[in-house]
Order: sequence, then structure tokens, then C-alpha cells
Amino acid sequence: MQRPGEQANISLTRFESMLKTNDVYFFDSEEFEQIIHHYLEIGKIALAKKATKLGLEQHPSASSLRLFQVEMLVFEDKLDEAESMLEELQLLEQSNEEIYIQKANICSRRDNHKEAISFLERALLLTEDQADVLSLIGMEYLFLEDYENAKLKFMKCLAHDEQDYSALYNIVYCFEFLNENETAIEYLNDFLNKNPYSEVAWHQIGKLYYSLKMYKKALAAFDFAIISDDSFIGAYLEKGKTQEKLELYAEAIESYTVTLGLDDPTAFALLRIGNCYDKLGDTELALQFYLKCVEEDGLLDKAWIAITDFYFRKKDYQKCLYYIDKALNIDSENVLYWKRYATICKKLNLFEEAEQGYKRTLELGDIEIETWVARTDLLIHLGEFDAAIKNLNQATEFYTDHPEIEYRLGGLYFHINEKIKGQFHLNNGYREDPDYIIIVEELFPAMYQDQYVKQLISNHQNPSL
Repeated sequence: MQRPGEQANISLTRFESMLKTNDVYFFDSEEFEQIIHHYLEIGKIALAKKATKLGLEQHPSASSLRLFQVEMLVFEDKLDEAESMLEELQLLEQSNEEIYIQKANICSRRDNHKEAISFLERALLLTEDQADVLSLIGMEYLFLEDYENAKLKFMKCLAHDEQDYSALYNIVYCFEFLNENETAIEYLNDFLNKNPYSEVAWHQIGKLYYSLKMYKKALAAFDFAIISDDSFIGAYLEKGKTQEKLELYAEAIESYTVTLGLDDPTAFALLRIGNCYDKLGDTELALQFYLKCVEEDGLLDKAWIAITDFYFRKKDYQKCLYYIDKALNIDSENVLYWKRYATICKKLNLFEEAEQGYKRTLELGDIEIETWVARTDLLIHLGEFDAAIKNLNQATEFYTDHPEIEYRLGGLYFHINEKIKGQFHLNNGYREDPDYIIIVEELFPAMYQDQYVKQLISNHQNPSL
């Protein structure tokens, strides 16, 4: 007697043989269902469509095959055609829950999530597999950002199947979004009382303790997750992060190192090991792991930044520039790279390159006051006074009457002999913070000796005069 799995494999082999030879073999409708389901699961949509077409040619009245056809029409966004087929099917089979599930799927595609829930509630009354339908309802509530109802539906899923980890993850997600982390911990503790070896629940409760900065409890939870499944990479990674928070850097290295033996090395683990060695003062080993990290994943910006900062602390600015250039060749749109590039070039007296670095940083969305100011000071140093004024005027769109900007604008306008504008901005700056007048003294020493400036300072120091 053949087992169901063996029969499915035989059907699949016969079907693929038929496609190669152009012969026509007969399959019953259940065999076609298994074949189609297999192709959908592995993402071979074209073969699933082919199997559906052949299946309907042999079994034109098989509603299960027509429902597969509907599913593929929905996947291709042919919603009107799919809806029309469902209306025909519903006339024939009022109590087929799959019809209502597909109707809900169409509504969801059209962003009509409330109507989707209505169809799914009808399917729930008909189905024997309530957990799957409850999960779909929960997802629709998530689309509506109704996290309370979503949470309740996923809880019902988990009550039907305690191994439904997808539901468990979604429950925790809802708790977190509702800012109910303590309640989530209570819920997970109740779940763990019934399922003490649920590695996923231990992992999730550990992450919640971590978010609440209860690091010792988090560490214990991750240990229990590992006891439940000693190959659970996520638990080792979270344990390592927690040990870092507790400044147990040697122990964290051990936790991260375990993950390297369980699977291919992850860039995250290599980066964290490097960081731990850095904290322990073993800079050479730290650098080795940072370099391994960028070999593993050249797109991980934290690794390139770690290498650059490593050499920056050593004041080896040439190597800093070498590595930040390599990083920029991989990702020229990374604002963190450009900001470091500018800082490094400035250290190397490459002022034009530094100015361009800050300009690119601003273009990519870094609008911190320090970036505007740093670029301005470089433009002043390069004698680009009009560009410096333009840069500062752009900065005023984000920082109104900021003394760092106003004093510089005052000095620049004085420098290009627009004294009225210079006096206006100087007064603004002085009104906001008189102590920042030192900016004028440092950047515009000649202006600092101007009679107007001296009078402004004198009036402030002797307000009664």
C-alpha cells in the first residue's frame, strides 16, 4: 500500500514526464490538487498554471481546481475575472469555505479589509481548520491597524495550535505596538507554564525583558531557549547582545562564536565579536573580525564604520580614507560614509574634498546643525564666501535664528561689505546668545575690531549706558 507522500511523488514524476514527452496522462482531481499545491509552495507559478489548465480540461467541473485558478488570477491581479468565477462557484457551492476565503483575498487586495473580515467570518463558520482562518482575520485587523482585535484573533489561533509560532510572533508584535510589554510577559509566562520547552516563547520573553532593560532576566530567558533548542541561533545572538549590555564581553564572544559553528558565519555575529574584542582592549583581534565582517557582507555599513573609526582613534587618517573610499565605492548613497569621509579629509587638510563630503551629506538628508556649520567653515577657509552664505541661508530653513548660523552670516556679510545685512544677523545672534560672539573673533578677526561690533559688546556689558 502506498503512503500519501509516495503517491504525491509518483503523480508529480508522471506529470513532469508528461510535460517532457507531450503525451497526455490521466490524473484524478486530487492528484492535480497535490501537483498544483506543490508548485505553488515552491513558487513555480507557470507550472502551477499549466497543471491547473490541464486539470480543468480533464475535470471541468472540479470546484477545487477552479478555486486554484481563482487563486492564480488573484496573484496576477486579475481581480474582476477572479470575482466573476467565484460568483459562479458560489451558486453551486454555498457551503465551501474556500470561496469566502478567496473573496476575502480579493477584498484585501482592494484594501477593503473590513469586508474581507466579513467574508472570513463566514468562512470561519464553515471550516474545520479554524486556526488558518483566524490567522487570516488577524492579518486583516493588522492591515486596519486594529492591534487589539488582531491580538485576540492570533490568541485564538494559538489556542487551537500551540505550535503555531507565527501566531505567537504576531501576538507579541501586537502587545509591543500597544506598548503592553509587561502584559505580554505575563501572557508568555502563562503560555510557558503549559509549554515549558517552547524555545520561541523563551526567546520572545527574553527580547521583551531586554527592551525593558531587565538584562539579567533576559539572559535567563535566552538560556532557557537554548536549553529547549541548543541549535537556536537567534537565542545565542540575543544572549550575546544581552551579555554585552551587562559588560560580559568575553562571555558574549562565546555566545556569538557558537553561532559561527551552527551555520554559515553572519556578518552581525562577526561585527559583534569584533566590538567585544575592542571593548576588551584587544584591538588587533577586533580589527580581524571587522575585516572578516566586510568580506562576509560588504553592504553592512556598521562594519565599514567600525573599521574607519578604529583607524580614526589611532589617528591613522590615510587608512581611514582608504577604507571609507572602499565603502563609498560599494554604497555611494550612504550618508554615514560621506560624513566620515568629510571629517577624515579635513584631518588630512584635503579641504575641497572635505567640503564636497559635507555637501553630499546634506544632499542625502543629514541636516544636523554641525554639518551645515562644518561645511560653512570650510567654504570660508577656501574663500568661497558666496557659497558659504548660500549654504547658511539654506540652513535657516531648518534652524531659525540659531546663533551658530547668525554670527557666521553676520561675519560673511560684513566681509563682502553688506554691512546692513551683517548688522542684522549679528544682532540676531547676539540676542540669541551673546557668548557665541567668539565665533566672530575666531573666523572674522578683522570684523571683531569693527566699531559696530565693539559698541554692540559694550552695550551688552553695560546695559545702563
